[in-house]
Amino acid sequence: MPVSKDFLPLFGSSGQGSSIYEIDQSIRFNDNDSAYLTRTPSSAGNRRTFTYSTWLKRGNLYQDHFIFTAIADTSNFFGVYLDDSSHSTDNTLRVYEYNGNSLQHWVYSGSTRFRDTAAWYHFVIRVDTTNAIANDRIRIYSNGTRIRNLTQNQQPSLNYETRVNTTSPHHISYAYGSLYFDGYQAEINFLDGYAYGPEYFGETNSSGIWIPKAYSGSYGTNGFYITGSDSSNLGKNEASGNTFAAYTSSGLAANDQRADTPTNNQIVFNTHNNQRRGGTLSNGNLDYVGPGTRTNITLTANVPTTGKWVVAYKVGAVSTNSGWQIGLSTANDDDFGDAAGSNEDLDLVRLQPQGSNVEINDKVNNSYITPSPTLPITTSDEFWVAVDMDSGNIFMGIYDASDSTMKFIAADGGSDGNPATGANPTLTASTAQMPRDNVAFSVGSKQTSQHIYLQRSTEVSGTIPDGYTYFENVKDLL
Repeated sequence: MPVSKDFLPLFGSSGQGSSIYEIDQSIRFNDNDSAYLTRTPSSAGNRRTFTYSTWLKRGNLYQDHFIFTAIADTSNFFGVYLDDSSHSTDNTLRVYEYNGNSLQHWVYSGSTRFRDTAAWYHFVIRVDTTNAIANDRIRIYSNGTRIRNLTQNQQPSLNYETRVNTTSPHHISYAYGSLYFDGYQAEINFLDGYAYGPEYFGETNSSGIWIPKAYSGSYGTNGFYITGSDSSNLGKNEASGNTFAAYTSSGLAANDQRADTPTNNQIVFNTHNNQRRGGTLSNGNLDYVGPGTRTNITLTANVPTTGKWVVAYKVGAVSTNSGWQIGLSTANDDDFGDAAGSNEDLDLVRLQPQGSNVEINDKVNNSYITPSPTLPITTSDEFWVAVDMDSGNIFMGIYDASDSTMKFIAADGGSDGNPATGANPTLTASTAQMPRDNVAFSVGSKQTSQHIYLQRSTEVSGTIPDGYTYFENVKDLL
């Protein structure tokens, strides 16, 4: 299937000139690292009236993902979470509270399913149990719109006191056991004593797109504002007027401060164009590994029909059996519909290991290219794919960490390919051989040790060829 473009509106340019509110970083929560932020308030705040606002981008979909909780014990807790695929209301947003053996269960769901791992969502949870209108005590919003298609609507009683703003531990991205949020959160605001709607945190631009704006109001006793601006202190509270200690981090590191934000949406591996959901994604969908037999996945955007584009990867193991592949495929390659682990191949061109050396399988011309002299590979090397969509020239190569050089493999097996000048490409594909509206950067991984790491431009050691754009930021594709 072609890769969806539904995520493209959040690309970092509102069409409203230079006054757009930019978000510079997010916090990446990897559930494999049991990553979360926590704080126990020293004094109680307003338990009846509060607001939680966050921008988030999802990673792994297939478990319950808790966004915000206040937990006294297993029988007394408040939680906001996205449910997993086993529920009948697959990946909907839920808010609920247990109070002893009595369940106050607030659920806002229905046909709205938040499963797009290429998109940034804005959620606002607005709580005011003092409201005389029962159906307005708990209100939830997505991208500026109140969620009204409810499958369950059990509102709290008038003046009900929640677990939130007690002196119990409060968490971002944690509930119990393995129930961690997986993905990115940015621009996290919590208001103690104020029940505000999404218009305080976002606005609709001239193109009708919901975009962030700075909150400028009060925070109350236990309110906080977390942006992840300090990589050494990701839970730092930046709320004006609040001086309490930061949220303590667990399972987070400095490199979990990321440039993927609602105003600079970045490309990741695409869980929805993964061969029958085979393999495993982690680290904000920048890390992919196969299920035991080779399974393919694309990135979250197709290559644009024109222009020059390049991307690089690293790998977790040097395979001797062509276990991993890096290259280009059609976005709707029939192999994506095959059973996971069918040992499928990328259908345009792929760079892969043969023994401890690299080789190219040119599927366009049904030939193999063996570099001469050979190019031994290690896990320190980077593997580069560059494509000129106008000429059809494709360059496959490595950054050789052993001698700190870029080596692009030519069709004759030499290492003198030059994407910048267009000389000596690995292959050239016609529009019939490579339809320009159906091309995707893709990889395949076989054994569970064969991790493939999508590299950000700030992480690569190799040099981006002159005239090429690193395939990373959605705004560059438009």
